[in-house]
Amino acid sequence: MRNTNNNNNNSPEDQRKKESTLTSLDSRFNQTLRNVQGLLKGRSIPGKILLTRRSDPLDESSVQERTPEYERSLSYNEVGSSDRLAKAAEEEVQSTSKPNNNTNVIKLKTSTSEIENTSKEVQKSAMGARATDSARVMKFTKALSGTTVILEKLRELAWSGIPDYMRPDVWRLLLGYAPPNSDRKEGILRRKRLEYLDCVSQYYDIPDTERSDDEINMLRQIAVDCPRTVPDVSFFQEPQVQKSLERILYTWAIRHPASGYVQGINDLATPFLVVFLSEYLEGGADNWSISDLSLENISNLEADCYWCLSKLLDGMQDHYTFAQPGIQRLVFKLKELVRRIDEPVSRHMEEQGLEFLQFAFRWFNCLLIREIPFHLVTRLWDTYLAEGDALPDFLVYIFASFLLTWSDKLQKLDFQELVMFLQHLPTQNWTHQELEMVLSRAFMWHSMFNNSPSHLAS
Repeated sequence: MRNTNNNNNNSPEDQRKKESTLTSLDSRFNQTLRNVQGLLKGRSIPGKILLTRRSDPLDESSVQERTPEYERSLSYNEVGSSDRLAKAAEEEVQSTSKPNNNTNVIKLKTSTSEIENTSKEVQKSAMGARATDSARVMKFTKALSGTTVILEKLRELAWSGIPDYMRPDVWRLLLGYAPPNSDRKEGILRRKRLEYLDCVSQYYDIPDTERSDDEINMLRQIAVDCPRTVPDVSFFQEPQVQKSLERILYTWAIRHPASGYVQGINDLATPFLVVFLSEYLEGGADNWSISDLSLENISNLEADCYWCLSKLLDGMQDHYTFAQPGIQRLVFKLKELVRRIDEPVSRHMEEQGLEFLQFAFRWFNCLLIREIPFHLVTRLWDTYLAEGDALPDFLVYIFASFLLTWSDKLQKLDFQELVMFLQHLPTQNWTHQELEMVLSRAFMWHSMFNNSPSHLAS
């Protein structure tokens, strides 16, 4: 009874403390929103979800334990304001959802101070860019220098972009083609490259009389598609490059009969060709010539491309089997996500009779390679490969962010104009800045929606 009385006597004081805490949190929250809005000034972020609080309480475990997404987001502090901002805004939403928890008050202070620091960094971004790059290179060097590479740490770093000269080694590791143990790397790569040579001699270097009719037709289709691959980059118009691409694609298709060759897979091999060629040739791809390589190096290059393409497609094989059900499923998810984020755009497209399959199918089939300048593709793929097995689902968020870059424009177009616009998007002058904004929004929306499936329920 005594304890009960004490609790009753103290309740007004407790109430005042709670009200004071709430007032303080509201004040800090509003100030943080003003800071975020200031940082975003002049940037178009469609939808109204960026700066809103979560109405549903967070699960206690989600506050105390870091999710994989949260762990991955730690690396964003090293990149730039847009990545840092996405993390800070999401932490702010989470921190204020439980105002009675003292732990969250501390988190809120940390988040507020982080955004204020970000604001200062944005003001002197020109001065800090080189130092940030140096710091990131040092982090990559440290991550790769150990006897055994910690892949989770490498994924965190790679998500925000990989230094060009480190990209070949990092991609091999992220895809599981090269082992994390550096002592085993050389032996495994040598064995896999010899295995690829055996496959080429067994399946490709044979007369047509030893192929089935289906195999002959598939090889002809590949031979037709290779010259059409990345037509704006002169390097891919070299006959020898097209021959290498043909060998890689045909060998992959024969060894994966469930899907075989599907148009679009030719595009997926091109980032690997460019990245692994950079180990042998200097300068930009426009100045390269594969004829400068020895036959052994060409063979090693093809083998690396083949195995990395195989690893990538292992995680999305139903994208390329009959009727491509994996892509159809993701297009439906994209439609639902856009409806939740930017309802006016979704409603306008529906009123005009535009189906998402009419434009988004190609995006998922070719992973945006045909939609953005080729010099940005490898940076985009750093994030793809860092996502690992979670890539197919994360593509939905990237493509939603990509589409809603033109939110205002899309609402002004009729059906015919929408079709033409989405088939020829104005990305030819895009730089890394536009791409980073797409990825930042995607990360933010993924953090908000991915663990809340009811938000995306029909």
